[in-house]
Amino acid sequence: MSKEKIFIFDTTLRDGAQTEGVNFSIDDKNKIAMALSNLGVDYLEGGWPGANTLDTTFFNKPPKLENTILTAFGMTKKTGRSAENDPGLSALLNTNAPAICLVGKSWDFHVDVALGITKEENLENIKESAKLFIKNKKEFMFDAEHFFDGYKKNPEYALSCIKTAFDEGARWIVLCDTNGGTLPNEVGEIVSKVCKSIPGKNLGIHAHNDTENAVANSLTAVLAGVRQVQGTINGLGERCGNANLISLIPSLVLKKSFSDNFEIKISKDKVKTLTECSRLLDEILNKKSNRRAAYVGPSAFAHKGGLHVSAVSKDPKTYEHIDPSLVGNERNIIVSDQAGKSNIMSRLEKYGIKIDKNDPKVQTLLNEVKDREFIGYSYDGADASFELLARRLLGEIPKYLTISKYDVSVKKDSKDKISSLAKAHILVDGKEIVCEGLGNGPVNALDNAIRSNVDKVGKYSKYLKDLKLVDYKVRILNTGTNATTRVSIESTDREGKSWFTIGVSPNIIEASFKALIDSLDYKLYKEKAPANN
Repeated sequence: MSKEKIFIFDTTLRDGAQTEGVNFSIDDKNKIAMALSNLGVDYLEGGWPGANTLDTTFFNKPPKLENTILTAFGMTKKTGRSAENDPGLSALLNTNAPAICLVGKSWDFHVDVALGITKEENLENIKESAKLFIKNKKEFMFDAEHFFDGYKKNPEYALSCIKTAFDEGARWIVLCDTNGGTLPNEVGEIVSKVCKSIPGKNLGIHAHNDTENAVANSLTAVLAGVRQVQGTINGLGERCGNANLISLIPSLVLKKSFSDNFEIKISKDKVKTLTECSRLLDEILNKKSNRRAAYVGPSAFAHKGGLHVSAVSKDPKTYEHIDPSLVGNERNIIVSDQAGKSNIMSRLEKYGIKIDKNDPKVQTLLNEVKDREFIGYSYDGADASFELLARRLLGEIPKYLTISKYDVSVKKDSKDKISSLAKAHILVDGKEIVCEGLGNGPVNALDNAIRSNVDKVGKYSKYLKDLKLVDYKVRILNTGTNATTRVSIESTDREGKSWFTIGVSPNIIEASFKALIDSLDYKLYKEKAPANN
């Protein structure tokens, strides 16, 4: 039995650009466009040329997309002028984009209130706009804005809007849940009814995530008949975002209820790049990845409870719905106060440490972890500190930088400017090196004292030159005069490798110092630096 084709339409560069706090540059748009084309999406909506300078510039010199149809977005013509004389439509034609997606109203409430025109005028605007692009041999799509809300209030008029576009030759009629308030059962019922008027092979779904149902609504729509799915990478988009293609694509490819009946152009080999694609977008936006993102998040295949880890070690299918490698992700065994020996053994195996599970050192390490977590440590997100703890207990970590003492002072001048000075005394091969650093706070100053004086630390300088602190978090674990502080540090190097370390103390500077030293020691160990004599 032949499978039906599902077309993937990406709108990261258009609807995704409407995300609060997201501002793409031309370079950003080109990078994302090339990544999506390499992934194999069928359509890439590049933006709204004519509406803003950025999108116009992008379409003036678009990237060469070998596997993807570049699509320009706009809206139906305005009342009172012909389609040929509408500046917005002319801007779209001038792009030479092979496909055009026009948004138009399909909810009579919006026609009355938002546009302030008659229902007949709205239908005429849809009809004449469609005719223009069909005449110019464009692949035309009608984006039926607010379709589901419109259908629920006035199904006859909502259907007349999409039938008008379809009758003029539209390749795709996209049913939009613009406000994101429609639930999966409603989507299924409405799409099934629409399929009686317009063939499913000409229908698409554009779902927003305001009820956290955008992905579910999109999959339900496919089962009900639509054959185009719109969405964005990482679910970017207006308000709560759009349907997340990073979740939709693997569900379509890897889940039997879909893969047995449908196919998409994106191959299984390309699906393996989804984690990389998701994190590329985060990198471009300079934001941390969502740890709990389905399929691709660092926590998507993380196992913490000892019962879970024990079962996973026997067969991953016990607690994993897919093999993480299918989407380019990896399994993560968490070590915490919830851990058992299975957690410890799995993590040691990951580090390449071979040890018998009955070795007393395994139990010693487990006890040490639980004791430390009791006083505030958390190794959930501090892999580097845990590896150091394990290897130190096993006698595998030599002494590196030895800081004999440090002091930190904070000053406020007459202009209310606060500055901090830190001084660290470092011993390298019996020689004392004094490092000083200024900062906007005591922790920043201490960090600068070590990192900005890396040339002074003799044989260790070459290993630490590319070290960079990229994130610093402080959490107060309890209140009162005996408050405990937990500091987490994320570090990286020139190769883009990241590692996380942790420190705990009643004193925030000491907690920071512990996390900082672990960061340095981890880097030196991974670089196979010599021991401190």
